[in-house]
Amino acid sequence: MNEEDQTAENQTVKHMASVKAAWDNAPEGPKKATALKHYQAAEKAHEAENDEEAYNELKQASRALV
Repeated sequence: MNEEDQTAENQTVKHMASVKAAWDNAPEGPKKATALKHYQAAEKAHEAENDEEAYNELKQASRALV
């Protein structure tokens, strides 16, 4: 893994942790359920090493919590 890929990986991991923390603190309801679906999609994309898709899903999860 080159340095640029490693940086993207680290950013994705940090972003996932941030979104997960926001999700953990969110009140129960449809927004939280929607955010969970996007977060789980981000996890799958991350496991598939598709950081761009993971980032997009994390953005959608964040927006769902607002």
